[in-house]
Amino acid sequence: MAKPRSPLQKWLTRRIGYPVEGMLVHGVCGLFRALPLDRASALGGWIGRTVGPWLPNSARARRNLARAFPEKGRAEIEAIVRGMWDNLGRTIAEYPHLEQIGRERVEVVGAEHVDRLREDGKAGIIVTGHLANWEVQPVAARLHGLEVGAVYRAPNNPIVAELLLKLRGVASGPQIPKGPDGARMLLRHLTRGGHVGMLIDQKMNDGIPVPFFGRDAMTAPAAAVLGIKLNLPLCPTRTERLEGANFRLTVLPPEEYPTSGDRNADARILMERLNRLLEDWIRDKPAQWLWIHRRWPD
Repeated sequence: MAKPRSPLQKWLTRRIGYPVEGMLVHGVCGLFRALPLDRASALGGWIGRTVGPWLPNSARARRNLARAFPEKGRAEIEAIVRGMWDNLGRTIAEYPHLEQIGRERVEVVGAEHVDRLREDGKAGIIVTGHLANWEVQPVAARLHGLEVGAVYRAPNNPIVAELLLKLRGVASGPQIPKGPDGARMLLRHLTRGGHVGMLIDQKMNDGIPVPFFGRDAMTAPAAAVLGIKLNLPLCPTRTERLEGANFRLTVLPPEEYPTSGDRNADARILMERLNRLLEDWIRDKPAQWLWIHRRWPD
């Protein structure tokens, strides 16, 4: 367990660490914004696959991959790790270009389900994971006439958090932070007929254990609980990186809800189904998922 930081360490982080980090992030963002989309994406990918495998988080990625794919050898796992960092580097470099990506670089499969969500007069939920460039989904949805808010975890650094909100806000709907205040915002947004996108592949300590790659993973059940409680359409959606900064967005039809009469049991059944679907997508293109997450207990 990490040793708690002293008041002095916290003060130094706020007064020195955060501003320095913020200047660096703004500078990097400015560089990628100045480059054409394809060059920015390619540079981000090169930086990611060159530097990323040497970072401490890569040890967690290798461990997660070895447990998820026991049949794969070391060379295959290293190739996935490099591909993961390439994808993450590209995703970061593509932030200033999200609007262009949404207009020009996204092939949509299942657009009829987006149309139905837009025209049915109800709120709706879109669920996905950290696949390819996951920030592309709300952009593409808005360009199809559907504004989708996003539930997100704000970075600790408020300077970086403000920048990310601006980058996302250019091309998407309301941003809803995780936490008690965000939960109230989310419920208001849905009860007023809004649509929201939720990432379901991060560890939530007070979530429910749901199988994922053969091991229980603490999973946030909010998407299933809200969908069942409010009787809202819930559409799983997959983003794939095709080549460079080109993407395929596949929108599936709304899930059919279990009807046991026990909402908690039904929510668990639905989350098990969604985790299996997400696992299938990751197995298909494992380098396009974030293996550095603390998804399982070690």
